[in-house]
Amino acid sequence: MAFKVTVRVRYPDFLLDVDLAIAERGVTVIFGPSGSGKTSLLRTIAGLNDTAQGQITFQDQVWQSERIFLPPHRRPIGYIFQESSLFDHMNVRQNLAYGRKRTRDPMTLSEQQHIIDLLGISHLLDRHCGQLSGGERQRVAIGRALFLKPEILLMDEPMAALDFARKREILTLLEQLKADLKIPLLYVSHNIDDVTRLADHMVILAAGKVTRHGPVEQILSSHKMLNSLCDEPFSLLFGQVITPETRHHLTEVSIGDAIIRMPRQKVKKHQEIRLHIHARDVSLTLIRPTQTSVLNILDCHILSIKDPTPDGQCLIELGLHNISIQARISAYSCVQLNLAPGQRVFAQIKAVSLVQ
Repeated sequence: MAFKVTVRVRYPDFLLDVDLAIAERGVTVIFGPSGSGKTSLLRTIAGLNDTAQGQITFQDQVWQSERIFLPPHRRPIGYIFQESSLFDHMNVRQNLAYGRKRTRDPMTLSEQQHIIDLLGISHLLDRHCGQLSGGERQRVAIGRALFLKPEILLMDEPMAALDFARKREILTLLEQLKADLKIPLLYVSHNIDDVTRLADHMVILAAGKVTRHGPVEQILSSHKMLNSLCDEPFSLLFGQVITPETRHHLTEVSIGDAIIRMPRQKVKKHQEIRLHIHARDVSLTLIRPTQTSVLNILDCHILSIKDPTPDGQCLIELGLHNISIQARISAYSCVQLNLAPGQRVFAQIKAVSLVQ
């Protein structure tokens, strides 16, 4: 099942024309360059841009038309801003309760406690919000949005104002939330790391229109698309843990028909995980090496070879059964090995990391 969201709204100098089917659970990331309409889309869905003219529907509900404009508090949404936007003169408990009286179906005490426990904020309830750290403030802001029992949760770059440590903390929390919540999360980001870690689905926006939309595996399986979103070419692989820890303290992950070994990770058997491999960390050889410290040597074939860059590097796309991996080697090595599409090669993966 999917939630249908249609937004056809004109601003004085901008047309937002989006028709989306959003999965009923999980994270859909809205991604695109500055000025593409990401934040405008979220604010328009939320009813925060009331000067925009046009049509907004959510499922079979009309939220905006020529005759109708539902104010934000009457739309079944939770909204989390870049800044936490808490009321500093209130304590955490009062902030969480703010707006609940407007909900048609308020949370029970047990439901409230579940959210508080999930967010890890029970020890903060009587503390004034001006005394909270950045990460604590965002946890409370997420809780306040969830206390409204929304049908969809909108998040506009909620980690933009956080430092690295707090960002990792909130990312871990969002992973827990998406596994626990039974509502869709629509998440705006311009950070590819957020996408590779959180996204179940992905929407690419450009000039107010959707250019690509689908499962993140499908969108990022295109290395052309992936490379256009980041500065450093890499491959994102989706695998399943088969051995959390071997006797040599390694974690083994099944990637299609291949096995990737990496230093021990805090994972569970059969857990679905994502792996990040920089193209610069993949080297090629024509003969399978037998005496090497490299843990992962994959039998591949060359799908394509890009023209050399000005600094003499070639980007090569490799096929591994139904998976593709990128390697970046020198143009000199390309010539010396006489590499060509269709050729069998062995990819030596010097480093692989868990997306976290």
